[in-house]
Amino acid sequence: VLGRKALQRTAAPAVGAIRNLNVHEYLSMELMNAHQIATPAGHVASTPDEAEHIFQNILNKPGEPLKDAVIKAQVLSGGRGLGTFKNGFKGGVQMVTKPGQAKDFAASMLGEELVTKQAPNGIICNKVFLMERMYMRREMYLSILMDRASQGPLLVGSPRGGTAIEDIAKSNPEVIFTEPIDIVEGIQQDQCERMATNLGLEAGSPSHENAITLMKNLYSMFTQCDCTQVEVNPLAETPEGDVVVCDAKVNFDSNAEYRQSSIFDKRDFTQEDSREVEASKYDLNYIGLDGNIGCMVNGAGLAMSTMDIIQLKGGAPANFLDVGGGATEDQVQKAFEILNADPNVHAILVNIFGGIMRCDVIASGIINAAKEIGIRKPIVIRLQGTNVNEAKTMIEGCGFKMIIAEDLEDAAEKAVGVAEIVAQADKIQVGVKFDGFQL
Repeated sequence: VLGRKALQRTAAPAVGAIRNLNVHEYLSMELMNAHQIATPAGHVASTPDEAEHIFQNILNKPGEPLKDAVIKAQVLSGGRGLGTFKNGFKGGVQMVTKPGQAKDFAASMLGEELVTKQAPNGIICNKVFLMERMYMRREMYLSILMDRASQGPLLVGSPRGGTAIEDIAKSNPEVIFTEPIDIVEGIQQDQCERMATNLGLEAGSPSHENAITLMKNLYSMFTQCDCTQVEVNPLAETPEGDVVVCDAKVNFDSNAEYRQSSIFDKRDFTQEDSREVEASKYDLNYIGLDGNIGCMVNGAGLAMSTMDIIQLKGGAPANFLDVGGGATEDQVQKAFEILNADPNVHAILVNIFGGIMRCDVIASGIINAAKEIGIRKPIVIRLQGTNVNEAKTMIEGCGFKMIIAEDLEDAAEKAVGVAEIVAQADKIQVGVKFDGFQL
């Protein structure tokens, strides 16, 4: 639950085809404030001048001693502080200690792409968030997430916050504490008390009581907003005994969009893979990957198997794309257009096992797309199942050249072979022409 290695994405992600909506830090803070959860004072800026105004006139008051602030690039990626912008500026989190710095830092961040471990290709920064600097007595970690093992919400905490919780879980698992929550009964007083103590707060102290109240409010937000995860790192104890959320990541269940429209309206499409955004408009299950063989498959299991055999044959899938069992010709056409327009795709592999999904519907969608936009990529097609003969007849008579494979292994070998030819041609910067295709 605390750390799972995934296939590398073509772009950050962050959020992909909204399987779980992720919102910017400043929006998470606004939501927490609405649920009586303490956070540092903060304001968002879209221009360098706005950032400077916030620092000098809102977080500070003219004539009063200057207080430090923190400026953070608002990108949907972890590891911002250690990231580097493509313009060479290092660090997506900076300390502002004097006039002029907020403007200079914002100018170096806004409109630039931040490269992090989670976003190796960079992700655009359109806003910065300025927060008052917090002086912390203690940094802790706290999260609530949906847990398969306990089949419900799980409260997770550690006295060691301010660093990657995955690293702590690996090196010191004994300092990770959990409390399974009964979804019907809700979070209990004794659970909050135990967790507050496990975070290192002294029982009976103001900090301990404030932490208990914060956990209850955090769980209320978790349930009322249909969250799948609320992660606070660090959760800070101040010298005055306050317990404050200094940084937070909040994800929301995409199935709850109909009743959380005010939250989902804040979805930032600029932070997502444009292919996934386009696919989501047509209810296509698409995830961009870093290979060069585009895949169009019906059924998630078959899609995974297709990607596996492509890699087994020495290739690399450019995407996961499940058109589903009830796809229409329009959806198939759009799926094909997304693959055909992807500059990273050197060949397209269509693998359909027709049950509910008829092979002739797939064939018709591909042919319609080919007529409208043309075929710029070699296409390898493997069809089996309902109306397969009708589909093959349509393909043979459509006037477009497509490579027919008899089985999945044959299809994967052909797709990998074609993609490799195109890749080698690209390396030496020469064009390559297949029968019926011009690349």
